Amino acid sequence: MIKRFLAVLHARNLEFVRDRSALGWNIVLPVLIVLGMWFLFSGGEQPLFKVAVFSGDKSLASLHNEFLETRFIQYYSVPDIQSAIRKVEHDQSDMLLDLHDPAHPHYWVNESSPKGYILEKILSGEKDVHYTRESVSGRAIRYVDWLVPGVLGMNMMFSCLFGVGYVIVRYRKNGFLKRLNATPLKAVEFIAAQVVSRLILIMFITIAVFIGTDLLVGFYMSGSYLALLLVAILGATSMISLGLLIAARVTSEELAGGLLNLLSWPMMFLSGVWFSLEGTPPWLQHAAAILPLTQLLEGARAVMLDGAGVVQILPNLLALAGMTILFLALGAFSFKWKND
Repeated sequence: MIKRFLAVLHARNLEFVRDRSALGWNIVLPVLIVLGMWFLFSGGEQPLFKVAVFSGDKSLASLHNEFLETRFIQYYSVPDIQSAIRKVEHDQSDMLLDLHDPAHPHYWVNESSPKGYILEKILSGEKDVHYTRESVSGRAIRYVDWLVPGVLGMNMMFSCLFGVGYVIVRYRKNGFLKRLNATPLKAVEFIAAQVVSRLILIMFITIAVFIGTDLLVGFYMSGSYLALLLVAILGATSMISLGLLIAARVTSEELAGGLLNLLSWPMMFLSGVWFSLEGTPPWLQHAAAILPLTQLLEGARAVMLDGAGVVQILPNLLALAGMTILFLALGAFSFKWKND
């Protein structure tokens, strides 16, 4: 028995080592993740708070303000007051300062935010400057209200990518796709069936989790459930299509897992699942915008927190629809039935 066990163990180890592509991803992926986290969060003085500043046509460097010299606070300019107020309501910014008129400065803070409370205490200690406190209108948005779309979107992402991409690679590896190729079934038909099947399953699970967490937590829902369902369907379809694109030609389960992880980890950290990208470099925000999870979460949060309708989230819907068409077209064109 021991000899049989060792023989199988040795054969599996050789199989993994000889699969150079999979071995490479298992080595490279952790390095890329560590480097990415180092790039995003390294630095001698990591900011503890994020403060949006509206200064009109003035730059932050030209403002002579004692509070702006406080260490461990990240200050960034915003183009208008109204959109910045919504960021404070949603805990995407810890505070908003209006310094376009230095003689009459204003600030906004979310009363339910612990960071906002600390910043307000720091601001009140500034000498020779009197700030006017502005109350945030409407219901205060808790962090959990902002977080729920991110968690549900992340769960959808993993189910869509791995539930489709990994399975199809396994189908190809064990010869199931080769047998299907002997039938009149076309690649487009097979891919469409995979998309619809996974979409039905994902939406059923997501709706059940949505209802369950709402009963437990009672999170904020301002907009239309139909609009939220529409953005969820398009978001799930785009990520399923992305998983199919990855699996179109890959023959190794290990390589497929590495590629899917390479896609899912950046989306999890750059799409705003756990924290907002407000105040990050503009190029990073532009890069995040090309990720389907980013478009999904922006649309979902706009509906749930801002009460946006289909017209307001139309750019997100069009982006998700365009990604879906692109991924499906490339996947169908490059799809390979046999494991050569």
